[in-house]
Formats: sequence, structure tokens, C-alpha cells
Amino acid sequence: MKDILILKGNILFTKTREKFEIHKNSYIVSVDGRIEGIYAALPEKYENYPVTDYGDRMIIPGFSDLHLHAAQYLQCGMGMTKQLLEWLNDYTFDLEKEFQNEDFAKEVYSRFADDLVAHGTLSSCIFASSSTEGTEVLFEVLKKKGIRALVGKVNMERNAPDFIIESTEKSFEGTRYLIEKYKDEKLVKPIITPRFAPTSTEESLKMLGELAEKYNLPVQSHVDENIDEVKWVSELYPDSKNYLGVYEQYGLLNNTVMAHAIYLNDDEIEIAKKNNVILVHCPDSNINVRSGIMPIRKYLNLGLKIGLGSDIAGGHKIGLNEAIVRAIQLSKLYSMDHPEYPPLSVSEAFYLGTRAGGEFFGKVGSFEEGYYFDALVIEDDELIASRYSLEDRLERFLYIGDDRNIIARYVEGKKL
Repeated sequence: MKDILILKGNILFTKTREKFEIHKNSYIVSVDGRIEGIYAALPEKYENYPVTDYGDRMIIPGFSDLHLHAAQYLQCGMGMTKQLLEWLNDYTFDLEKEFQNEDFAKEVYSRFADDLVAHGTLSSCIFASSSTEGTEVLFEVLKKKGIRALVGKVNMERNAPDFIIESTEKSFEGTRYLIEKYKDEKLVKPIITPRFAPTSTEESLKMLGELAEKYNLPVQSHVDENIDEVKWVSELYPDSKNYLGVYEQYGLLNNTVMAHAIYLNDDEIEIAKKNNVILVHCPDSNINVRSGIMPIRKYLNLGLKIGLGSDIAGGHKIGLNEAIVRAIQLSKLYSMDHPEYPPLSVSEAFYLGTRAGGEFFGKVGSFEEGYYFDALVIEDDELIASRYSLEDRLERFLYIGDDRNIIARYVEGKKL
């Protein structure tokens, strides 16, 4: 027997970047967790099925966050006057070592998962810590929440405090153990996660590339976030022509998301295009740790794939609506000095945080036929709703809304 879900309300999504698809006062039908169709009037074949009527509320796709650090959750909003490498050494590494304690990991990761779901992030690419045991806790917590996630044990073997790095062998074995345990899960799956090139040895990157190929797994890491970091990579890897080229050299650019990518040179742009790398724009983090501004319009014009990330705790807010808004704002600032690159529109930024990011997980982030039915139901002020268009109301939610406006969440047709 098929599992059929029918919701009624104001349905908004972005099939393309250029505009919103809007279906006012319509029905959306999910069959076995996937979109069957959107209808102004319910087809006769569904007449005997229950309908959840959300009235004048908005129904939108769930958010897809392509870059965040679960092990940094407690330090959100701290150390925000420091630059990247200083911030890591003064705050992050000390906190991440605590996730070797499984009780601590369970408490923090449970709070993290609750907050993620509350803010409507239903798909995410997550860095854990270098602790295998702590990362295992995160897998279990997220499985119980019923959301979609790719989770990576962080691989780091050098250029960090001794209390957080591992030998290449131990780091590799921990990663392989988690892959074997969780590779066949439906929603929460492993992803290969070298922290970033400076904390990996060449041997480790080679082994991780082979692991990704063997198990056909996705990869996540950082690239070209900070000018000092870029210089450091060129010193550590003198035989590689550039930062992104390090990952390519070791087979780590097959089905890959790379966070930040602010300072890509022309060769790196071609590498990213050739390998279909999804670049993750993390605007709040780039502001907070003074990294710079991704030239997002330039990249989009060149045909690069872009998604969005909250990048907590470099970013201080877990809600992806914050990243959507900040991406628009930073594109305006960039455009002031580069008028040839117009700012993002609301539909474009929303697309990046839903359909474009969702692409990394499969048919996720849209209400097109065949896509997984991952949705949020948004309630806004009745006075506002009576005066403004649905597009204006959605923009208002993105700018000033929060978890209190989200009254229902669905993943693959199941209400959380």
C-alpha cells in the first residue's frame, strides 16, 4: 500500500534561480515520500485521502546546509574578532578535544540536532571532530532525529595541538570503521572529511582518496578561505600548482563540496568546473573571521556550482535563512566595487539554500515531480499576510523570521 500525504496551503519553491514558483491555496501530494504533483483542485483519485489544511500558511522546501561544524556548536558567537588561524588555536581545538568524552558528545550533539531541526535545516553536510567515538555519537543522535545528513569524522594528523591530532593510521582506521557501520543507512551517511590540506599529510590525503573511490563516497573540506591559509598551503605542498589542486592530486574531487573558495584563481576555477565541485558560500563566517567576500556572481556567471553553509561556529547563527540573507547583503557590497557583478536576488539566494544545496543529496530541495518531499510550513503575522504578496511574505520570513515561525517539518513525506 502506498504512503500518501496531502497538504494544502501556499506553496513556494525555486525550480530555477530566476524566479519563485508560486501555487496559491493549492494541494501538494507526496507518494512514498516523493512529490507526485501540485494541484489547484485535488484530483478525484485522492478524494478519500486525508488532507492537512494549513490555510494561508506558506509551504517551502527544507533548507540544505552544505557546511557546518557540529563540534563547534557551543562556541557560536565567541572569538568573533579573531582571524581564522588564530580563532582555531584560541577556541576551536580546545573545544573539539572534549568530544573524546562520549557523554559530553551526546549532550552537545543532542542540543545541536534539536537546534538544526528547529531552524528548518533538513539536509546537511557536517564536520564532527577527530574522535571516532564522538562522531559515532553524532551519527546515532541524527538518526533518531529523522533528518538527512552526511557526517564526517575529521581527519587531521599535523599542524594542530597534539591532544587533537591522530596518527595517519589511527585516523584512517576510525574513518573506515564509521564507513562500514553507516554506509548503508537511509538518511544519515558518512562523508570523507580531511579538515583542510594544512592539517593532513600527503599520505593521509592519498589514503582518503582511495577510500572515497573504494566506497563511492562524497568528500568535504575547505579551500581558499583566508589569504594567509592559501600562502601556507603553497609552502606545505610546493609540488601542487594551487590549493584546490592538492585535493585533485589525491583523488578527492569526485562528488565533493568545498567550503569558502573565496580566492580561487583561474586554474582552480577550471578544476572546480571540470570536477563538478560544489563550492559552499559561508557568508557569516567569512565576515566574522575576516576572510573576505566570495565573488558569487562571477562564479555563477562562469557556471560554477554554489551552495550555502551556516559554517557554525565561524558563522554565529545555525538558521540557514541567515546565510541566505547575508549572501544577498555581501553580494551588494561586492557589487559596489565590482558593478559588472549585480547582487543576488531573493529567489537566487533561496535557490542556493534549497535546490542548489539539495542537489548534493539527490532530488532534494524542490517541489518538482519526483523530488523527496522535504518541507517546512511557515506561519507569519496575519496582518502582514492580509496586505502583502506571498513572495514578499517569504522574503520577510527569511530576513526576520526564526524557528518560532516554522510550525511543521517533513522529511520524505513524514512529519517530524
